Amino acid sequence: MIGYVRGTVSHLAIDHCFVDVQGIGYRIFIAQSTRQKISIGAAVSLFTYMYVREDALLLYGFYTQDEYNLFLQLMSITGIGPKVAMGILSAIDPQQFRIAISQKNIGILTKLPGIGKKTAERIILELKDKIGIITEEDLIEEHVSSATALPTDAIDEVLQALLALGYSQGEILPIIKKIGKKGQSVEDLLKLALREFMGGNR
Repeated sequence: MIGYVRGTVSHLAIDHCFVDVQGIGYRIFIAQSTRQKISIGAAVSLFTYMYVREDALLLYGFYTQDEYNLFLQLMSITGIGPKVAMGILSAIDPQQFRIAISQKNIGILTKLPGIGKKTAERIILELKDKIGIITEEDLIEEHVSSATALPTDAIDEVLQALLALGYSQGEILPIIKKIGKKGQSVEDLLKLALREFMGGNR
């Protein structure tokens, strides 16, 4: 089994790329998350999974170990093959996927390509004990990371200050997500957050 491929990207298509390794081109199927991180002419190292079927040997590649591990977990579920697994990796971040499982959020899972309600229920049942522990800190980081360019310590300072003022975490997180890109300092963020709590009129 080929564990990884290291070489130069020579071709790049929607769902696969060619990696040139000393004159040999490997066709490797990839998710959109990996495609966005590589470019033609650039050196790359991809973790790979070899899928064997009667008429072909197919290589699937992953930019991170995390994506590779999730792919293997998905492949262990009855009814999910490599195409569906790659579709899931293209549609959702591994951490978001794990959070959806930990919260038994069938609504999110059924929005993924190739996943119906029964398959979503099977995913939750079979992976809930394999995804590890999702902590409160993971949920906070996931909630704000896509919306703010601020350092994590700045976000934490604002969060702690608002908690001390009596606001709940459930009230605070949506506000931080909303104003996260507007403030350049903890003080600015705190002022913006308080304005939001007061209706945005001050």
